[in-house]
Amino acid sequence: MISASLVKELREKSGAGMLDCKKALEAVNGNIDEAINWLREKGISKAAKKADRIAAEGLAAIKTEGNNAVIIEVNAETDFVAKNEEFKSLVETILNTLLKADVSTLEEAMKLETEEGTIEELITQKTAKIGEKLSFRRFRKVTKKDSESFGSYIHMGGKIAVLTVLEGANEEVAREVAMHAAAMRPKYVVREEVPAEEVEKEKEVLKEQAINEGKPADIAEKMVIGRVNKFYKEICLEEQDFVKDSSVTVGNYVKNNGGKIMTMIRFEVGEGMEKKEENFAEEVMNQINNK
Repeated sequence: MISASLVKELREKSGAGMLDCKKALEAVNGNIDEAINWLREKGISKAAKKADRIAAEGLAAIKTEGNNAVIIEVNAETDFVAKNEEFKSLVETILNTLLKADVSTLEEAMKLETEEGTIEELITQKTAKIGEKLSFRRFRKVTKKDSESFGSYIHMGGKIAVLTVLEGANEEVAREVAMHAAAMRPKYVVREEVPAEEVEKEKEVLKEQAINEGKPADIAEKMVIGRVNKFYKEICLEEQDFVKDSSVTVGNYVKNNGGKIMTMIRFEVGEGMEKKEENFAEEVMNQINNK
């Protein structure tokens, strides 16, 4: 028996109709991820893109100093708190602390000392003071060579942060690449970085799509080759058309400026997280009925 709440969850993630969502879940015994692929195979939904939609609030931020840079994401429950000076101060403290430290895991980072206790203790203090649950979700610290340049870009006041490292090109080019990545959402720099499992899964979906379009299996196999190249072009930074000049790819734009992309880190606030639903009319009715 497929529950209404499961159908609702799939509908929100896929954008497909209730009936199609119910059919998908019945076909895969209630597995949400498999149901999303089922809908994609049938051409019913663009679920792959919608499944990653933005959920939680907070800030993504970057700080660079000499050859070191840190990119972080800190979350709050509401956008109102994310704009609060107290919250911004917390983000700045975490950035400064990480920049001076040599840690690579979140567990290590939480134990780092600030002027107000460890990062973990500071988050607990701020949570109590602000009145919302706050969390330090992720970070990356990057050290570059003297021959490399950092490119950093913050979009929408901290909704998206992108840090790039380019060999041989200047900071302006590196920032242009970071701005492009903010807009076009690449997941990897080059196709060699894409996990084989992810590629195989995509090939299976593309083949089923072609077969469901009425193509014979052998023709469907050939169509997959072309479509998988399009898949790489969508998710790999170097292969994307440069947002400021679509006549060149990002890879060629960087190459034309004497450089090579070494690193790209893109944090989008709340990416892949569930967002708490607010239904104020329902909340008020519940309060009235409970009195």
